[in-house]
Amino acid sequence: MTDSAGDLVRMIADASAAIRARLASRRPETAIVLGSGMGFLASQVTDAVRIPYRDIPGFPLPTVEGHGGELVAGRFAGREIIAQSGRFHMYEGHSAEVSTLAVRAFGELGVRTLILTNAAGGIRRNFTAGTLMLLSDHLNLTARNPLVGAVLPGEERFPDMSDPYDAALRGIAREVARERGIMLAEGVYAALLGPTYETPSEVRMLERLGADAVGMSTAIEVIAARARGMRCLAISTITNLAAGISPVPLSHAEVMETANRVKGELGSLIEGIVERLPQPGAATA
Repeated sequence: MTDSAGDLVRMIADASAAIRARLASRRPETAIVLGSGMGFLASQVTDAVRIPYRDIPGFPLPTVEGHGGELVAGRFAGREIIAQSGRFHMYEGHSAEVSTLAVRAFGELGVRTLILTNAAGGIRRNFTAGTLMLLSDHLNLTARNPLVGAVLPGEERFPDMSDPYDAALRGIAREVARERGIMLAEGVYAALLGPTYETPSEVRMLERLGADAVGMSTAIEVIAARARGMRCLAISTITNLAAGISPVPLSHAEVMETANRVKGELGSLIEGIVERLPQPGAATA
């Protein structure tokens, strides 16, 4: 194992040890990554333990509005969960390894299911701001992969990505949406490095590649999680229409405004999904 890989192993071990010490006897079954404007879900966790990033070795402080800087562990929808309130983006200057540090630490803690949320630009022509989209697949166009280098303990060299967003979990999400009257689209998410929004020509390119939405996160986290055998589910909030489709200039303020408007539906959807997750040790489809 190279020195850089050894450093990463130590980073993961140090971070997971610090988190484990604060969790005490808690054993979260599921981790939820909260995207831009999604931090409200952390306030719905009961009997919560809050762990500021400054207390976790290797965890940088978020620099983007709408991203908190803490892990929140406790009860949500009748289950033990841990929520990541504020992710680490590569466009902030972080490496792919740092950007996936939290996910890898969750794996060390025994988390087996990862639910991710993000804010995304809508490419599909019939999307409107506020649409919720279940990810069926992704295009990793960041030119980064967190698995490059020596294989880390507990990770596969060549993880299968034929079904990165677990089919059974997507089935649960569709059932919950139908029963609760929540409109839920499904499509392909294109992950770009950012931090610029895409040009109209880039959006046309993405449309031709098969993308339905575009953002600056999620894909590399899912790659790291799949390498550790975690089941993944992701939901995008379409907070704006992409360049060339939207008639107005794009702004982060619009992202935050739309995320706030649909947070009730998103919160209800995730609550219902977590309620129906298989119990630990139960057989899964």
